[in-house]
Amino acid sequence: MTSTSTPKRRFVIDTDTASDDAVALMMALRAPDVDVVAITTVAGNVELQQATRNALTVVEWCGAQVPVYAGLSKPLFRPASDATFFHGMDGMGDLQLPAPAQGQAAEHGVDALIRVVGEHAGSITLVTLGPLSNVAAALIKAPQIAEQVQQCYVMGGAANTIGNITPAAEYNIWCDPEAARIVFHSGMPILMIGHEHSLGAAVLTREELAELRSLGPLAQLAVDCNAAAYRASTEWLHEAGLTQPDPVAMSVALDPTICTLREHHYVDVETHSELTRGMTVVDRFAVLKLPPNLDVCYAIDVARWKELLVRLLRD
Repeated sequence: MTSTSTPKRRFVIDTDTASDDAVALMMALRAPDVDVVAITTVAGNVELQQATRNALTVVEWCGAQVPVYAGLSKPLFRPASDATFFHGMDGMGDLQLPAPAQGQAAEHGVDALIRVVGEHAGSITLVTLGPLSNVAAALIKAPQIAEQVQQCYVMGGAANTIGNITPAAEYNIWCDPEAARIVFHSGMPILMIGHEHSLGAAVLTREELAELRSLGPLAQLAVDCNAAAYRASTEWLHEAGLTQPDPVAMSVALDPTICTLREHHYVDVETHSELTRGMTVVDRFAVLKLPPNLDVCYAIDVARWKELLVRLLRD
């Protein structure tokens, strides 16, 4: 008797790897039904070389064998603007972690993204955790990948205009708004998961972090590398715990039903005004009478995102 098993889902993850990206990567690398076929890195939270090193470190922590490709070192048309004030100078809470044994792959991240999506056309889930510079550059070079991606989950934006870098904008979109605009208008099937879903009840409290840390060495590293982010979340954002926007978005990519309210709308990105640069303008009531271009997550099941995190990080 021949046994049959459901094939694993193929993920490509684009990341400006800092502390919350690290936890999101752990979740994907530990998910039993997911094959992370490539990780591409981009400048954002930290500069490109550090983002690449951090991604390689997480792959090593998880005992995985996944190629990591370095992509763009700056936004398409703007200078780089990091978020080390939030994540620490190395993006990982300044833990001074040893260098990973694995080196980065030789191929450029943009070219790798085009190649891998083309090789697995129709079966790639693309998860973006940083500025959309690499994805936009790939779309400019190879527009056909918009139709070849099965589903793209974007951690970025703020559907309810709760910015975390300006009053109007979330960091990833603010960092490279031109890239976000290209991606949003590309025709790629996208679900935008905004920063607001990591706030309020979705934060990891001190008690929850202690429980998480008790699960084993990997979970300990996940908590420890977020030490700087915890301070920023509580002292700067005045939240009751650690915000984890990238892991929240990854939880939805791993289990789309965690997004409990999903609507299809026209969404544009402000690229000119400095006051509202990077604002994701969601036309929820279709007042512009323009065709919807992406899906927007309006609500998540907070308990289930936390349960998934614990389950995947438990040793």
